[in-house]
Amino acid sequence: MKLHRIKFPHTEAQELSQDEVAFTLQTEVGDEVIRFHDYDVIYRHPGLYEQLFYERLKCQSPSRVAAILKSAVQQAGEYPSTLRVLDLGAGNGIMGEELRRLGVARVIGADILSEARDACMRDRPGLYDDYFVCDFANLVPDKVEELEQWSFDCLTTVAALGFGDIPPRAFVNAFNLVNDGGWVAFNIRDTFLDHRETTDFSKTVRNLVFTDYLEIHHLERYRHRLSIDGEPLFYYAIAGRKIANAPEGMFDGSEPS
Repeated sequence: MKLHRIKFPHTEAQELSQDEVAFTLQTEVGDEVIRFHDYDVIYRHPGLYEQLFYERLKCQSPSRVAAILKSAVQQAGEYPSTLRVLDLGAGNGIMGEELRRLGVARVIGADILSEARDACMRDRPGLYDDYFVCDFANLVPDKVEELEQWSFDCLTTVAALGFGDIPPRAFVNAFNLVNDGGWVAFNIRDTFLDHRETTDFSKTVRNLVFTDYLEIHHLERYRHRLSIDGEPLFYYAIAGRKIANAPEGMFDGSEPS
């Protein structure tokens, strides 16, 4: 696969939010400045996503989240091979590959970007049993019915929560598609569990983690990847069992009644 020429800015990135950081892609027709979260642009370049986040910045989240999911399921006396997984924010399929290594029964990808599905079909054809391009924050009844037919007993979402990529309503809607007693595995920036963090997404995640909707089986802090300055970015990886559907009040981060 083509090796891309990637250039990081010389200025310090600490003052920028994680979703504001950008890099320069040097091409034969000129330089293109791309934000890290401009996934639609990144996916158009084969291999760029992997080169940027996994080779240069040493991201290890898909394998880490898959590992804790496997551990939690096995410690509960169950088998990963029986799971029917909804992989939310599936992108071009890196987490899907990790799930296939676990031998899961079914893996369904979902992303709001058609570019993500196109990249997955291009780079990893046949990886998912199906791939939905839709906005989980605004699911129409026909789409809900179609998704429910898969009878999901596991939800995964990796490196896609908390920076506007997947808003609270989308995450809760996906959570509620999982059968009660099913598994949920995801990762979030470590600051999102801090009570001083006041964003709606942070409050939504804390409501799920610290109430009776999700029973935590595994929680660990780890290095998600490096920043462009070479500093570690720490995340929490979380795996647990869904107890019940989350109420609509969680969409805006308010406390559930």
